[in-house]
Amino acid sequence: MYEIYCKLRDSNGLKDADVVRGTGITKSTFSDWKNGRSTPKNDKLQRIADFFNVSLDYLMRGKDKEGDSYYLNDETAKIAQEIFESKELRMLFNASKNASPEHLKAYHDMIVRMERLEHGDD
Repeated sequence: MYEIYCKLRDSNGLKDADVVRGTGITKSTFSDWKNGRSTPKNDKLQRIADFFNVSLDYLMRGKDKEGDSYYLNDETAKIAQEIFESKELRMLFNASKNASPEHLKAYHDMIVRMERLEHGDD
């Protein structure tokens, strides 16, 4: 599990401190898991899976159960894949994860205005 956690953390451009803040799990707990002093309890595993938006099966085995998908539909899977494949989209997504709805609206409006200006539509 710890190796999969590290891959998820690294592929999202995060540090342990970011995951600690996002999950409420202490750094010493992660250290204990890494060094084999303890094993994660289900509630903490679920917090980590939720933080990375993956299934518990994925966190534990690196893959979902056959036929299972944590995407609600094909459109969601497509959007997630686009974000995963684009460094720039991933950067925007990660920066906005903890933003308030008001800030997200402001970011969206700013990007739309910038696009209009660039295309001479404003």
